[in-house]
Amino acid sequence: MENLHDKRKVYEKSQLLESEIKENPIEMFRDWFLDAEESPSVSEANAMAISTVEDDGCPRTRMVLLKAYTWEGFIFYTNYDSKKGKALQKNNKACLHFFWPGLERQIVIKADLEKVAENLSDGYFGSRPRGSQLGAAVSPQSSVIPNREYLEDKLAALEKEYEGKEIPRPKNWGGFIAKPYQIEFWQGRPNRLHDRIIYELDENYNWKISRLAP
Repeated sequence: MENLHDKRKVYEKSQLLESEIKENPIEMFRDWFLDAEESPSVSEANAMAISTVEDDGCPRTRMVLLKAYTWEGFIFYTNYDSKKGKALQKNNKACLHFFWPGLERQIVIKADLEKVAENLSDGYFGSRPRGSQLGAAVSPQSSVIPNREYLEDKLAALEKEYEGKEIPRPKNWGGFIAKPYQIEFWQGRPNRLHDRIIYELDENYNWKISRLAP
């Protein structure tokens, strides 16, 4: 057994006081996201974990990239036949998590998810690098495959098929929008007395703001 008792750090880079809290959590997210994008300590500000619930009742977490955010919610793209795609079509609730250790910040978002309009998926797919388009078309995401060569052979065949042609978006590939009903902002503070501000959507679709004990 490796003892990790002494692996700790002091959080003291910032604070989150009531005077700094915005009325709408999307405004708070925008400000924090821009801080993360501009920070040299953060390599991918839009990297987020998404947790879904699978058929056995166990949550499953993986990393994806946020591709847009609006007043409505947070948008990412995936294969609808993947594990997360299937899970979200059975149970549309999920948890998103952003962690920016260099800023000593994290954001936890509970949301209802739904597919975005097909024209949005078409537009984003068309903007992707050609290699990414081919990869999305080739990969039967989350399915068991015999070996690496299986993918490489499919890729070579598809490259030949669409040489000099536009690659169409696979019908089983597209976007989800996560519409939040709870968002928590966590700022590390000294002595483990971290700042935790939570926004919760009430029955009238107004945001209630509270401070949680660390």
